[in-house]
Amino acid sequence: MALKAGTENKRNVILAGVLLVAVIGIAIWEFGGSSPAPAPAPVAATPATRTASSNPAGPEAPRIATAVPQNLDPSLHLERLALSETIEYAGNGRNIFSADSAPIVIEQPVKSARNDVAVAQKPIYTPPAAPVAPAIDLHYFGYSTSRDGKRRAFLLRGEDIYEAGVGDIVNHRYKIVAVNLNGIQITDLSYNNTQTLPLTGN
Repeated sequence: MALKAGTENKRNVILAGVLLVAVIGIAIWEFGGSSPAPAPAPVAATPATRTASSNPAGPEAPRIATAVPQNLDPSLHLERLALSETIEYAGNGRNIFSADSAPIVIEQPVKSARNDVAVAQKPIYTPPAAPVAPAIDLHYFGYSTSRDGKRRAFLLRGEDIYEAGVGDIVNHRYKIVAVNLNGIQITDLSYNNTQTLPLTGN
């Protein structure tokens, strides 16, 4: 008895599964549409596609078809060339293709864009004058002679007395160039100027 009840339950499950599959198929048919998809429209064959399809090498190496006009005449027409040479320039301006054409006329400006008054009043730059070396404020009032015959001069500047020989620098500025009996040559290092000071008394 128990075996018979189990067989009936299995039969009911199979029937329920078949009905479910049928319902799903009907739903797909209704909502998905039963009309087939339209076929793509045929593409008109262009010269390039006709050439590529007729190429025995296959689509990998297509050949480009060039259209040659039927009315192309490669012959030279001398009468047309002569006719073009007889055309004369009829414009009223300057002919850029002729050397005998009228020269270019450049119009003069009505007024200068620069302010002539301001330019005339602008002072002319004059370079500054070279600095004039001042007189050396040393007084040569005597000298001394060593045993080897070299002279050393005695110089006075204000209340300061200096004793210097040739090559010495006095007051960090004046270099002794030569010491003579009647005068002394001194170079002002600030101006690179050499002056001669005479021998004066006290």
